[in-house]
Amino acid sequence: MTTETVREIITKNPETVRVFESLGIDYCCGGERPVREACDRARVAPERLAELLEKAVADANPLEESRRWVEAPLSDLTAYIVRQYHNRVRQEGPRLESLFERVINRHAALHPDLFRPRELFASLVEEMLTHQLKEEQVLFPYIEKMEAAAAAGEPLPAAFFGSVRNPIAHMIADHDDAGSLLKELRAATNDFQAPEDACTTWRDLYKGIEEFEHDLHRHLHLENNILFPRALKLETDNAADSSR
Repeated sequence: MTTETVREIITKNPETVRVFESLGIDYCCGGERPVREACDRARVAPERLAELLEKAVADANPLEESRRWVEAPLSDLTAYIVRQYHNRVRQEGPRLESLFERVINRHAALHPDLFRPRELFASLVEEMLTHQLKEEQVLFPYIEKMEAAAAAGEPLPAAFFGSVRNPIAHMIADHDDAGSLLKELRAATNDFQAPEDACTTWRDLYKGIEEFEHDLHRHLHLENNILFPRALKLETDNAADSSR
């Protein structure tokens, strides 16, 4: 197991996502790391991880989200990502930023450390909104056109960016930036634990941000570990067929 990458494990057994998440092992932006390296970074014993993964696979239900996207049409997957995750960022980002303002107005005098988390979260939302537009306006439509052309036995469409590998590399870099912001945000909020004197709004805010983090992890996982590798393989396979 330790020679496999995190991505390889969760692609074969999507139910293991929750294990990696519970141990703080990066399975979205860090999906290409070998498991041993990922364990070292998270300070988790590989033996402990192996035990939890084995249990997760044994207990798994066949309805885990990722499994259905391994072979489903890419156009369905891109539509799902936009509907399930992009739209959630658009909805939850402004809502949580509004809660931040309320909490700061009430508690900042005694808790000036609130300003840094607010800054980090605002940067994260801005980063993701810009990132999502690039995907929706450029990358996702091109992937859908690639798939349609391949299904019709036609050459892949030409694009101003050349290989699909180029925009994918930019999207992965954006994901890495978002992952770094999430880690900073978690550290700045004491793992989303509000202090004892926190009001209900403050506790709701941190709970909402933690849910936002979980959604974003799954969002980036679907792209990094399923959508992007499948799009790259589609382009590579088509090029090989065309050269015969």
